[in-house]
This record gives sequence, structure tokens and C-alpha cells, in this order.
Amino acid sequence: TVSGTMSRLSGLQVQRGPCQLALLLLPLLLGPSSVLAISFHLPINSRKCLREEIHKDLLVTGAYEITDQSGGAGGLRTHLKITDSAGHILYSKEDATKGKFAFTTEDYDMFEVCFESKGTGRLPDQLVILDMKHGVEAKNYEEIAKVEKLKPLEVELRRLEDLSESIVNDFAYMKKREEEMRDTNESTNTRVLYFSIFSMFCLIGLATWQVFYLRRFFKAKKLIE
Repeated sequence: TVSGTMSRLSGLQVQRGPCQLALLLLPLLLGPSSVLAISFHLPINSRKCLREEIHKDLLVTGAYEITDQSGGAGGLRTHLKITDSAGHILYSKEDATKGKFAFTTEDYDMFEVCFESKGTGRLPDQLVILDMKHGVEAKNYEEIAKVEKLKPLEVELRRLEDLSESIVNDFAYMKKREEEMRDTNESTNTRVLYFSIFSMFCLIGLATWQVFYLRRFFKAKKLIE
């Protein structure tokens, strides 16, 4: 069972002042960052998968740790595999215990992280800890600062710039989805209108045919002239 999920923003360490205070409050106003930290127990000979939708062209990083409480008994092994909706393997590790992974998404897709335990005998459950980050949180700004020789405030400005760009991209995607849904609704409404008109003409034609048929029937029975 998944024990919990957490979302957090990295705090800003800046000096006092109106501009610095605005920089401090901006991430809190923009919303949570893309962090997924969970832990769960994995029974022997079982498979558990986690799914998450991630946007296009985003860096995804993660760290995992699997605690083996069996002491190596029963040949207990855990396999880790990350795939997309098409079944393409983005990362795979046999006999996984502890490590890190990273990949860049090529399209907006549903990604699946699967842990599979294999062993023999009655063994205690394994504790799996997974920490995934994508987007702004996946970037190592400490390394960027060292390479580009940035000051702490410049690093935070770079982080805010990336975060703002990520939010703009999210809104652009939401707008695109809204346009697609609107087009679908309009197309559906048009088809329903045409079907309703067709049904109305069918009913009118059927009613007219029934009137003439009954008129001929009653005339044949000499019930009407």
C-alpha cells in the first residue's frame, strides 16, 4: 500500500527587501512543484506499478532504494522497469537494490514504473522508497551555478524563470486540450442535429405512410367513402 505522496517547493534564501520578498513569495503563489516521493511494501512474487502523466520534452530523474529484510534468503530479487504507454523500455534494472535513473520524455504520455519481486519461501515484504522529479525540480541548479558561475540570487532567478516557463507550457497545453474538446463538442452537436433532423423526416414519412395505408384499408373495408 502506498504510504503517502509529497509535493514541495525549494525555499529561497535571499536578503530582506521588497524585490527579494516578491521572489520569495512567487513560487508559493505559482503552486507545487513536480516531486513524487512515496514508499510502499512489496510482497514476495508480486508486482506493483505506479503511473504518472508527464508532458513532452521534460527531464525526469529518480532515485530508488529497496530494503531487503530477508537477509538474502530465498534468492529474493527485485526488478525495476520504466516504460511508456507504447511499451518502450526507458529504464530497466535487474536485481535492483539502490540507484538512480534519468530520461527525457519525447511526448506527452503516461509513464509506468514497475517493481517486481521474485523469490521462494515465506519472506517478509520489501520496503521500496521511490523519489521522482521532473521539470524544474529535476534540474541540478547547484551544478548549473558551478558551470556558469552564477550567484545565489541569479540561481534563484534562473529557477523562477524555468518554473514560469513550465507554467506557461502547462497553460498552453490546457488551452490546446480545451480547443480540442470544444471542437469535439461542436462536431458532436452537429452530428446530433443532423441525426435529429433525419429522425424527424423519418417519423413524418412514417406517419404519412400510415395515414395513406389506413385510408386505403378503411376504403377496402367500405368503412369510409
